[in-house]
Amino acid sequence: MQDQPLVPPRRTRFIDVLDAGVRAGRRLGLVDPACWNREALLEQVAEEYGLDDFGDDWFTRPLDVLLDSARAEAGLNAAGELSGMKTIHHLLRDRLYAQMWFKRHPEILARPIRNPVVIVGPMRSGTTRLHRLLASDDRFAHLRSFETISPVPRPDFEEVLAGHREDFRPVLAKRILKVARLANPRTLSIHPTGPYEPEEELGLIAASFYGMKFEAQWRVPTFARWCEGESAVPAYRHMANLLRLIGWSQQESSLRPWVLKTPQHMLDLPALLEVFPDARLIFTHRDPQSIVGSAASLAWNQTIIYADDVNPQTIGREWLRKTDLMVSRMSEFRKDLPAAQAIDIHFDEMDNDWRSAMERVYQFLGLDIEPALQGMAAYLDRTAASKRTPHSYSLAEFGLRSGEVQERFAPYIEAFGVSTAGASIRKLAVSVSG
Repeated sequence: MQDQPLVPPRRTRFIDVLDAGVRAGRRLGLVDPACWNREALLEQVAEEYGLDDFGDDWFTRPLDVLLDSARAEAGLNAAGELSGMKTIHHLLRDRLYAQMWFKRHPEILARPIRNPVVIVGPMRSGTTRLHRLLASDDRFAHLRSFETISPVPRPDFEEVLAGHREDFRPVLAKRILKVARLANPRTLSIHPTGPYEPEEELGLIAASFYGMKFEAQWRVPTFARWCEGESAVPAYRHMANLLRLIGWSQQESSLRPWVLKTPQHMLDLPALLEVFPDARLIFTHRDPQSIVGSAASLAWNQTIIYADDVNPQTIGREWLRKTDLMVSRMSEFRKDLPAAQAIDIHFDEMDNDWRSAMERVYQFLGLDIEPALQGMAAYLDRTAASKRTPHSYSLAEFGLRSGEVQERFAPYIEAFGVSTAGASIRKLAVSVSG
């Protein structure tokens, strides 16, 4: 995190050109206007794919709120509306295909999900690094980026399994990631990824039109508050079934535990443990100043793609509030969580000596770390070789002060012994004066 205030970056010229093109296409009748009506969307997608079973209809409740919130609050530009419609269409189609696969192969839903290892931490607290280190150990199963973008195989996937056809999903993911880089090259420094890189399951939770994935790219405060007040159990049940489908599509042994992670779990730990009662939890911690600043920067860099009038101070306030809620819910939940079911890992601990930190994790999991070290070292070498411009951001560019953040998160810092920039400066001053 930079000490000096930075001017939030503007969006790329690519989006300006795309937005103008969509507007021109609408004027010429070549691009349909956005449709914010749930019934019309369901009917359209069902007719296009010749299927009508979308599964548990709980998803219609968050979808209705999301559609209303996006229409009334997001201020989407033409490119943002086009992208939003494609996203909703994609998710609805995947729900149809998922039910098709569950009917075609009932054994999918019988696959057990035993003892998953779930990394739980705020956005930007080192969860990706920890997740990818664990995913490099072939004793664990993990999602790949193309599977969180498109968790549901197409209807011809049995031909893929037979070796007669290529799975189109990695090809699609590569195209989507290429467009994402054109839309905002900073995504590479904020969250580097590729079609086959280990990836989080946030897309599987979003398959129920629930959760933070939408909040991080659209201004949908009514939707955000609705999700915060609802039980996420139905969304997590659907996520579990999609994991079963992905495991089946990978021809993965159901004996290998999944390694999972997404910041969404901070808000929904009761739902997570209801659906995965034997989950082993790894909680990550980082200086709240870095968490809030980085989360606001991530949301800013995505939201400016889809809307023209985004205010950095509004983004800063929202992600300060959101991070506080995440930390508060996690802290409250930990009071009743058996100590043997969780371990805490600090960002600085991983930075200073990743191997010692991972040895603690493996002791917690009851596994020998030695067979995993070669894969972990290969992952670290690969990421070091592909490192790009560091992610630069500041609290000040989002209208926040470090003292304000420090004060707001003081109970969290004390309860979990989180090292902070302020504490480091104080220690240095004491050392020099002594």
